[in-house]
Amino acid sequence: MQKEITFIDLFAGIGGMRMAFEAHGMRCVFSSEWDKFAAQTYAANFGETPHGDITKIESEEVPSHNILSGGFPCQPFSAIGKRQGFGHETQGNLFFEILRILKAKQPNAFLLENVPGIRTIDDGKVFRFILDELDEAGYRTTFLSLNSADYAVPQKRNRVYFVGVRKDYGVKFAYENPKPKHEGIGKYIERNAKGYAVSDHIVNKYLFKKDDGKPEIVEESTTAPVKTLVSTYHKIQRLTGTFVRDNGQIRLLSENECKAIMGFPMDFVFPVSRTQMYRQMGNSVAVPVIKSIAHQLKEFLVTGGVKFSSRIDEGELEWEQTTLLKQV
Repeated sequence: MQKEITFIDLFAGIGGMRMAFEAHGMRCVFSSEWDKFAAQTYAANFGETPHGDITKIESEEVPSHNILSGGFPCQPFSAIGKRQGFGHETQGNLFFEILRILKAKQPNAFLLENVPGIRTIDDGKVFRFILDELDEAGYRTTFLSLNSADYAVPQKRNRVYFVGVRKDYGVKFAYENPKPKHEGIGKYIERNAKGYAVSDHIVNKYLFKKDDGKPEIVEESTTAPVKTLVSTYHKIQRLTGTFVRDNGQIRLLSENECKAIMGFPMDFVFPVSRTQMYRQMGNSVAVPVIKSIAHQLKEFLVTGGVKFSSRIDEGELEWEQTTLLKQV
């Protein structure tokens, strides 16, 4: 009987990665998130509070697992930030926590997510460094650049994904891009959404102070996806923001509209303020994209890369590996 595949959820945020992996029957055995508000939302939806700051958690405290997943903090690498990369005093160094756990626990595979800017920082040296370090940790890494708008998500959200498998399998993960499915935001626009209105003063004196086609205005008839939702959306950005024309009034995206453009279910709960909701959604992952990668990664591990068999060893479920593919 095939053993279940387990994963850990690092830099868990509100659980977008976890939701995607669990959709394919995989089980989360550990999660970590240092933001207390994100942890509240995570607990409200998954019934458990993530462990805190990963830098304060010893490797031995992390249980054995098959897949390490994590959207490691992107702010140091973001095009809209200072692009400090590993020079960032705190967040830029969190990649090394991933390496620490990979080296200590040696899971079968990993999935990491970040912003496109990580490829070009310091003339590509940061990107090369990441790949080299993952290689040294014992993994062959596949690099993916995907846009959520190709996965029936009504949002243009370009992200990069690092998918690695242990070198001892002799194979490298190959992702097959599904046929693109596109959806516009219009079908998800709510009518007469309450509590999101933008004042006439801001609309007239700030948002449309120039006739330059900015910011982006969407409505029920809009057939295109929206711009990338960012964690600072609540600050009302004229140049990069998206606003809704609803019953003749301009307003912010509603909570349900944010769920739609991130691929979250409508019953997902936010026990936090609206500002925190926007921050958390902007920092999360597009769930359908992760689902696609997670599905193919699971298939690779189960039928393409290794065959699992279960045994009980000192109360913990472990596995034996049998290589099914030819060495490369």
